[in-house]
Amino acid sequence: MGTVYVETSIVSYLRQRPSSQVVMAARQLLTHQWWNDERSKYELVTSQYVIDEASAGDPLLAAERLESLDGIPLLPLDREIALIANEIMTRAILPPKARTDALHIAMVAHHRIQYLLTWNCRHIANATIQPRIHKMLNDLSIPIPIICTPEEMVNDDQETDDGSHH
Repeated sequence: MGTVYVETSIVSYLRQRPSSQVVMAARQLLTHQWWNDERSKYELVTSQYVIDEASAGDPLLAAERLESLDGIPLLPLDREIALIANEIMTRAILPPKARTDALHIAMVAHHRIQYLLTWNCRHIANATIQPRIHKMLNDLSIPIPIICTPEEMVNDDQETDDGSHH
């Protein structure tokens, strides 16, 4: 069973009011689909960084986000995590304002978590940033996690074992 780190954007999409924007609405739908149908196939973990971010903003929505995270174990904080995050920032892989995003990546990398699940496509699930993160983790001899969105983890392929469609 793989382990999935639930990043803040996941519980945000889970608990937002339904959006009239097409992309937002699709992401909300995919997040609910993953949460309802796929989540049980994995061991979920999160971190204090997620709790802190999820606690911010509208108190009602914050309470709902925290409720979603209830019962998901928190990965322990460790000095190494800050060092990995510092390396991300020193190499200017992420902009200065994105330090928490670097901490999410560092947390997952340090604890050797298989998947980092996020909708943060600006700083985390980003095709131009990922190769630089991979190189940095390689340089530090740290296994590379799979950084992805719920869309990439939803199995809606209706094929059967014999390759035929239903």
